[in-house]
Amino acid sequence: MSATAVLLLLLPLVSAQTYHWGSCPTPKVQPGFDLEKYLGRWYEIWKLPASFERGKCIEANYALRKDGTIQVLNSQFYKDKTRKVEGTAIVPDARDAARLGVSFSYFTPYSPYWVLSTDYTSVAVVYSCTDILRIFHVEYAWILGRSRFLPRETVVYAQDLLVEEGIDLTRMTATDQTGCKDD
Repeated sequence: MSATAVLLLLLPLVSAQTYHWGSCPTPKVQPGFDLEKYLGRWYEIWKLPASFERGKCIEANYALRKDGTIQVLNSQFYKDKTRKVEGTAIVPDARDAARLGVSFSYFTPYSPYWVLSTDYTSVAVVYSCTDILRIFHVEYAWILGRSRFLPRETVVYAQDLLVEEGIDLTRMTATDQTGCKDD
């Protein structure tokens, strides 16, 4: 099968994603990342499009399990109901703890979940990228906050950080966090 045929078969799968030709960039991650400080609830403030995130009030809650893996509980309000999905994150190399892997199914490999920057108390910048046959890559980026709303200057700082790392934010959009119910 030719590369063009493979690409044509895969394009519908990535239509709601952000994809670019070539391999993934390799942005710098948070030095000295402290997983314990990162755990807890984060609200999605801005993101690159993701087919699995179509709702509003999107948030993620991270908790350490007894086996050392991280429980990832994502939720969003979509089509008049709260929808939750549970996944698992791992730290493949403790020396590079800001480069996590996350999976939401036993049948899929861990996808990159790289914490580029965080102050642990207000904002985090996260990036994920997967190469598809070295022909193109699918990428995600999130600006997360410990509260549902961040000051504009904090968002600009996070966006500038992503741009400096070579990540195209042309398709980045704000996540609707209005009218949300907190547990």
